[in-house]
Parts: sequence; structure tokens; C-alpha cells
Amino acid sequence: MKKHFLELIRRAATDLPEDVTRAIERGRDAEACGSTARSALDDVLRNCEVARASSRPLCQDTGTNIWYVYRPADVRERELTRDILAATREATRRSYLRPNAVDSITQVNSGDNTGIRAPVVHFHEWSRKTVHADLLLKGGGCENVAAQLSLPDGSIKAGRDVEGVRKAIIEMVFRAQGRGCGPGIIGVGVGGDRATSMVVAKEQLFRLLEDRNPDETLAKLEERLFAEMNTLGIGPMGFGGATTVLGVKIAKLHRLPASFFVSVAYMCWACRRASVTISCDRATFSQKAQLAAGYVVPGEGKRRPRA
Repeated sequence: MKKHFLELIRRAATDLPEDVTRAIERGRDAEACGSTARSALDDVLRNCEVARASSRPLCQDTGTNIWYVYRPADVRERELTRDILAATREATRRSYLRPNAVDSITQVNSGDNTGIRAPVVHFHEWSRKTVHADLLLKGGGCENVAAQLSLPDGSIKAGRDVEGVRKAIIEMVFRAQGRGCGPGIIGVGVGGDRATSMVVAKEQLFRLLEDRNPDETLAKLEERLFAEMNTLGIGPMGFGGATTVLGVKIAKLHRLPASFFVSVAYMCWACRRASVTISCDRATFSQKAQLAAGYVVPGEGKRRPRA
């Protein structure tokens, strides 16, 4: 499967998903003619065209490689891991990826994007006969402004309710300002433990921007936050303007009564995600992820069980 995983990396690194491109175009059109914000988004769109046409990375920071892999019971994780690592090394050699894996103690770069927990791979077993892989390339700038708050938080008058969640999300995005290569896409996990809350927040970045949350309360909250955060005046790259975020995606988790975490996974405008389904060594590539985390798939009305 190495060749299909290699192609998945190439597509993720060089071809911005259509829904993200459309959102950037809408943002560009909402900015004033001649403004720095509009010029910045025009440059982003031109950059995307060049990257797609030349198979060059959309951004010099090709980011952390985050994989979600769904496999039948008879396909071994270690074999899939072997092929993912081989594809990652080859993608680095071909410059689809920049060497980004650095030992945190010795400061030595592995040179091929592999190392301890690099790339990041989440496996799920399912009943289908196919292998499906979703890949997200998450840059360091947006990762650095990810944040988590514990409610209640008296500093922003946020309690343990929907309004408190709303205030917490706005606060974390406001603190990010332009440092996350905005306009950003905001993935949110509400509840759970500290670690799982952020994992689920990142999983929301696989959702299409144009989907609607099947939980009506969360759907309304997503829409309200999208409108409100685009009035913050932060704008593209922090230059000011009407386009601070491209989308807001929220999921909820059960939690302990003693804890109430709200986690924000900030994604830059370069939301580099791609998917592949492999059957009998034939691959079908798409921009629609599987969304595994117990998320109700829009339009299907049924829950995807966790492995």
C-alpha cells in the first residue's frame, strides 16, 4: 500500500481541498477592495494554484503528519505502519514533505519525518473489507496557538454551560490573534479528559466546512461563533478585516462531574487533508474523511462506532 500512501501525502501537501478553497474565496470577496486583507487572500489563492499545478507543498512548513487508518481485522497494523513509514520517507525524499521530525532532547532531526510517535497514526478496526486512511498535515504555527480552558473560568465569566463554552472559544481564538496563519479553522472538543478533549478537537478538522452538525445545539453554536468571530477584526494573517475564521466545528464528550474542559485545535488556512480508500490494491482518493470519533455523519443519521 506504500504507493497509495505516498500519493495520499502528495495530494494532502500540494492540493488544498475544494471546500477550503471556496471558503477562502468567500472570505476574499468579503474584504474591501484594495485592502491588505483582500490582497493577502488573493496571494493565498494564487499560491494554491501554483502548488496544485506543480505538485509543490502549499506551505514551507509541511507540518505534523496525523493519520487515521481504518482496517479490516485481517490487515495487520504493523504492516500498515511499515508502509506509512516507507511512504513518509519517500515523500520527504521527493520534497512533498520538509524534514520536520526533531528529537526533543538531542535536537537532532531524523531527516525523513519519522521518529518517536512520528508520524502520528491512529488505528481503528472496522467490519468493511477495505482499508481507509485520512491524513491531516498540521503546521507548527497553528499548533502553537491551540489552547484549552477549564470551566468555570471567572476571568472571562464563563460557566459550565453552552454560553460558557461560547465565551471560552472566543477567548482562545482572540488570544491567537494573527499568529496561527489565519484565517483559521476552529476545531473544538467539549468535555472528556484533557488529552481526549484535544484529540477530538483535532478530529473536527477533518469535517467538510460546509457540513452541518447533526446535534442541533452544536450546529447553532457553530453558526453563531462563525459570525461572531468574524467581527473580531483580526482578519487574514492578523492584518485586520472581515475574515478571521473559515469555519467552526464542535464535538462534545461525556466528562467527569469534577472536570469541564474546552479544547481548541486551531488550523491555519492551509487545511491540508486528504483521504484514500484501498480495495484489492485499487485506490480511490477523496476529500471526505471517515470521522471516527463516535461522530454522527451528516445526512446518514447513524453513529460511527469507535474501535
